[in-house]
Amino acid sequence: MSTITTRDGSEIYYKDWGRGQPIVFSHGWPLNADSWESQMLFLAARGYRVIAHDRRGHGRSSQPWDGNEMNTYADDLAELIETLDLKDAVLLGFSTGGGEVARYIGRHGTKRVAKLGLISSVPPLMLKTKANPGGLPREVFDSIRAGALADRSQLYKDIASGPFYGYNRPGVKPSQGLIDAFWMQGMMAGHKSAYDCIEAFSETDFTEDLKKFDVPTLVLHGDDDQIVPIGAAALASANLIKDARLLVYRGAPHGLTDTHKDQLNADLLAFIES
Repeated sequence: MSTITTRDGSEIYYKDWGRGQPIVFSHGWPLNADSWESQMLFLAARGYRVIAHDRRGHGRSSQPWDGNEMNTYADDLAELIETLDLKDAVLLGFSTGGGEVARYIGRHGTKRVAKLGLISSVPPLMLKTKANPGGLPREVFDSIRAGALADRSQLYKDIASGPFYGYNRPGVKPSQGLIDAFWMQGMMAGHKSAYDCIEAFSETDFTEDLKKFDVPTLVLHGDDDQIVPIGAAALASANLIKDARLLVYRGAPHGLTDTHKDQLNADLLAFIES
């Protein structure tokens, strides 16, 4: 397997396909790099080098007790980019991965970055606060934590078979394959790592990070996202990022990298080539 070793000794797994301008993918919770495979295959076949890592504590990477928070996630991403000496890179983040990308820009800047994409992403802040009244109540995330402690295997099955892909909507036909893939990736994550990540994706405020975006940025979201509602996420992010391009998929769920993969692939290619 291809891995790098970070400053604290954690091993970060990554896949690296194709040749050309690099495109780097950051995945959602509790998934891993495999969740991006439809986009990676499509873009690598069109002359791009595509790279996706398993966040620490997820997939095939190490499961350290510490460092399961956004600053360390972003620094791990920086070490990957620097070790591979990537330049003129396109960074794409899905859900929690969008937070990782935002914090990377906040801490490391855009000297190695050509473009950015936030797909169904958590910034600027998921948690409802006085300053963020459109966010989700803490009870929502407490419920996820309780589910993880009680029976995380069942939690992942419930999320995948319901709101993640919109399979709880009338007339939507579930894919058992997608449900199984979500569950499998979730169970590959470390229990402690995935548990800690719930706080990381829900309580981290990325407002100041987004203000540092100074390269072309695509903000893309489904307006029927039941996991990361569009109002406090994409719509707010697009207002914070200078000259961001906002693209809304009507009726699309959170997991649109799979449910709307053909449309997404075309839109990502058009954005990258623009």
